[in-house]
Amino acid sequence: MSHTKATESVLTSVWRHRLADAGPLIALIVLIAVFAVVSPIFLSQGNVSILLTQLSIPIVVATGMTFVILLGSIDLSVSGVMATSSLVFVLLAQNDRNDISLGLGALLIATLVGGAFGVLNGLLNVRLGIPSFMATLGTGAIGIGVATVLFGGRAPRLLDESFRALGTGSWGPIPLLFLMSIAVIAIAWAVQRYTKVGRYGYVIGGDEPIAKLSGIAVGPYKIAAFVLAGLASGLAGALSAMQLGVGSPQIGADALFAAITAVVLGGTLLVGGRGGVLRSLVGVGILVVLANGLILVGFDSSVQIAVQGAVIIVAVAATGWRLRRRIRVIK
Repeated sequence: MSHTKATESVLTSVWRHRLADAGPLIALIVLIAVFAVVSPIFLSQGNVSILLTQLSIPIVVATGMTFVILLGSIDLSVSGVMATSSLVFVLLAQNDRNDISLGLGALLIATLVGGAFGVLNGLLNVRLGIPSFMATLGTGAIGIGVATVLFGGRAPRLLDESFRALGTGSWGPIPLLFLMSIAVIAIAWAVQRYTKVGRYGYVIGGDEPIAKLSGIAVGPYKIAAFVLAGLASGLAGALSAMQLGVGSPQIGADALFAAITAVVLGGTLLVGGRGGVLRSLVGVGILVVLANGLILVGFDSSVQIAVQGAVIIVAVAATGWRLRRRIRVIK
């Protein structure tokens, strides 16, 4: 009898965990169903195209953020990195400020600028022992400063028609930006699943001292995670510039809150060790569907921000409650 009860307890626990893991996806499906009923135009082709466009940039940023949060760390430099990368991209592509026109080279360099910020974040955290919260807050401020200098008081306009087509065009009803964001998350998923950078991220985030005792060289893998986050933010800055047609210090101003919220909503734990980029995709979906649906229903932007704030508090409380005795700080 006791053996039967133990088996039932194990099965109950397994199903409870599976239900918890499926919670964000269930929530997304419910939100879509509710807004489809409340608003007749929610699932119209025009609004679906708008939704996919709104998903694109946050997906890229949240994908990079996931690798850092899986470590139990945080990256607050997103806004500064995106701002700097957007201006670097526009100023190196065909623009109205100078005669430089590097084509795809401009996109590559802007993305690598983000990667350079990631290297700096990782070195500050790993080599100097500065908590990621403070290190990335500082580098984010540096990024805003650099972007302001590059801005020079006037927003440089992107004149390259190919890039503008990527930022605003579509393949049938599907925006090209969304297709690029899906390519990013596919690559990130492969990195997470098939490389040591991805797999060891779970181990380090789960218990860093144990990872060190197991012989894992923790430092390089942590730096690699920050580099991936920086590359994602740099690419997101360039994609935002393609979409808007200008480079600006304001690009990425709202990206940080949305990225962290999406990662947590998707089920990646702030203490690290559990989650993934596909979960973050679901988290971005929840945020974007919620914001879009609230607009269609008639709520103004201030209500949307308040709802998003409430959602992240509930999400953190729900995912972290079972771990309330696991006292950890952001590293």
